[in-house]
Amino acid sequence: MNSTQTIYPFKAKLLSGKEKTLSDYKGKVIMVVNTASGCSFTPQLKELQELRDKYADQGFEILGFPSNDFGRQEPLDGAAINEFCEVNYGVKFPVFEKIMVRGSQAHPLFKFLSEKKLNGHINSSPKWNFHKYLINKAGEVVDFFYSFTKPNSSKVKKKIQHLLDEK
Repeated sequence: MNSTQTIYPFKAKLLSGKEKTLSDYKGKVIMVVNTASGCSFTPQLKELQELRDKYADQGFEILGFPSNDFGRQEPLDGAAINEFCEVNYGVKFPVFEKIMVRGSQAHPLFKFLSEKKLNGHINSSPKWNFHKYLINKAGEVVDFFYSFTKPNSSKVKKKIQHLLDEK
């Protein structure tokens, strides 16, 4: 049980194989997204990068977690995922190794993000690829957006700006 109810105790491996502690992102507003290269929502990778470009200098970061949980739409692994994201969509935000995001085999981070009894704020497990979780500067899960909500929608941008403006 994560008694602090923040994402900071969690670790995950980047596509490079390097383990990253999420406490490295303390003080930033973060969007955590489960991604897939073969999904109809995959073009959102470009919008996610644009969103990061717009707000990065204010302390915003996106963390991508490829998953093959929905329709087997992530056939790639490791360097192939990285190349796909960079070449096709200009992705520069951190992308992690492919994980499971739902069910009993879900990565501990996604269990935490999905369950209010763990995160203290929301109950929302990914229903498909490109489910987006918003994390405030204190590392708490404060909101989520379904796959069909575009990263560059005014609703998403307003929420990010609000969180960035919070003291």
